[in-house]
Amino acid sequence: MRRLLFSSSLFAALCLAYPTCASQPETPIAIAIHGGAGTIEKSRFTPEQEKAYRQTLKAAIEQGYAVLEQGGESLDAITVAIKILENSPFFNAGKGAVYTYEGAHELDASIMDGRDRQAGAVAGVKHVKNPIELARAVMEKSVHVMLSGEGAEEFAKREGMSFVNNDYFDTPHRYEAWQKARKKLEQVEQSNKDYQAQHQQLPQQYKMGTVGAVALDKQGNLAAGTSTGGMTAKRFGRVGDSPIIGAGTFADNDSCAVSATGHGEYFIRYNVAADICARVQYQDKSVTQAGQDVIFGPMLRAGGTGGVIILDAKGNISMPFNTKGMYRASKSNTQPTYVGIFEDKDTSK
Repeated sequence: MRRLLFSSSLFAALCLAYPTCASQPETPIAIAIHGGAGTIEKSRFTPEQEKAYRQTLKAAIEQGYAVLEQGGESLDAITVAIKILENSPFFNAGKGAVYTYEGAHELDASIMDGRDRQAGAVAGVKHVKNPIELARAVMEKSVHVMLSGEGAEEFAKREGMSFVNNDYFDTPHRYEAWQKARKKLEQVEQSNKDYQAQHQQLPQQYKMGTVGAVALDKQGNLAAGTSTGGMTAKRFGRVGDSPIIGAGTFADNDSCAVSATGHGEYFIRYNVAADICARVQYQDKSVTQAGQDVIFGPMLRAGGTGGVIILDAKGNISMPFNTKGMYRASKSNTQPTYVGIFEDKDTSK
């Protein structure tokens, strides 16, 4: 104890003699969120709609950041932020989830802890109000990484999760999109019985939509999480990239944290989230360069559209996307609140 006191006193004396040491760099904390990427054009928004989207994104980023500022864990910060987005009808997750082909809702989510690569995921749940909470319970309270369908909901009941009727997730604009998608598929089916060909006729906006968050806390720990309602008019128990560790979600303190949004099949095939972090760790690339290489590389040339939010252990944030827009927001102790929607570098403080 004496040695510790002496060292502290000596350090204080040196700082008085050399003022530059008095301003030690602050421990980085940061958070970024997304609400999905796609054909998001300003002309399609009324001023009131745009304001409402921005307000929800800002609320999520500010409340998540408040957890970090108070010394809370990155896992808690992303859970808080994602729940706000899940509870909003604006985004394709939770309350705003899209409809399946049969007219119901099936939800997926995942979460990952950068300290030790612990992870949890759920797929195809129909009655859990906040799937991100269930994914975290799978990570922390089960011996598994991914649970699906009825089994996941049985586990959710054991853990006391909030349950809702499936129609809780209904929203008018998603219902309208589902009707249009069904009509399109049925028209194509009359001339072509091939399911793959039918599906390829759907516009891209029906094939994406997700929410997610990444965060860095004062302890230097990264975390990532993603939640989605999946693809409009999806069939046969389809599962996209959002609950798949390495595709839609990844976090490792030695590299970065990533949450993805886009056409999930491509993000699975190209292992997007893990690939970005591997480039950071093994090729010593910045999160900006790694994200650009993956989002605008072979995946895009193959037809894969979407975006990611990326955060490294130094607090550097990158949010690249190859679509018309991506709902997104970020904040750190060195950068003010940023909220963006469209492909231009717009801001809203």
